[in-house]
Amino acid sequence: MADDRLIVALDVSTMEQMKNIVDTLGDAVSFYKVGMELFYAAGEDTVAYLRDCGKSVFLDLKLHDIPNTVAQGVKSLTRLGANLITIHGQGGAVMLKAAADAAREAAEELGVERPKLLAITVLTSFDDTTWSGIGGQLPIADQVRRLALLAKDAGVDGVVASPLEAKLIREACGDDFLIVTPGIRPAFAAANDQKRIATPSSALRDGASRLVIGRPITKADNPREAVRMILEEMEAVKP
Repeated sequence: MADDRLIVALDVSTMEQMKNIVDTLGDAVSFYKVGMELFYAAGEDTVAYLRDCGKSVFLDLKLHDIPNTVAQGVKSLTRLGANLITIHGQGGAVMLKAAADAAREAAEELGVERPKLLAITVLTSFDDTTWSGIGGQLPIADQVRRLALLAKDAGVDGVVASPLEAKLIREACGDDFLIVTPGIRPAFAAANDQKRIATPSSALRDGASRLVIGRPITKADNPREAVRMILEEMEAVKP
């Protein structure tokens, strides 16, 4: 039943809450996101538990610092066995390349599979007003495209971007580039604090590789039924 294009966001703060979600969803979900809230509260045991359950892990910590610091952070995180790790695209080309080199080197040293790195472009909570409020000079879409190309040239595997930019990233960066899209809202769900959003099927049609969905599933009265409805929407677009 599971479709690994769906990543369920574990936006909770305890191991018990996480385990409850994973147990409830069972074999309906194969891929989970561990973000700042859960990782900072419960640590690396979160990743180990998911791996022990046979799940894939998207570790979304958005590393952003000077190149050496980010590289060392990526090396430390590689040993955890996460499949995807995020770094900030706005850290620049030198930082992105240092992170990509560090992931490859650490994986070789440890004899483990290299985690794929994703560069954060522009958060889905931004709209044009809030973007200009922090000094954004380019339109959001142009900035996202620029950062995606920067990440690709630096050897990064893909990006995290809103589904509204998925099509232009796919056209600019090619078929092998990963595009992971939060801001996915099924037809039955509320937008909440996301601004640049799309439905599962439209995001996939526009080129998204994987979809990150949290509250529409984890806060649903029947989370497993919510997953079923989302997978039904996704089935309209074949991998």
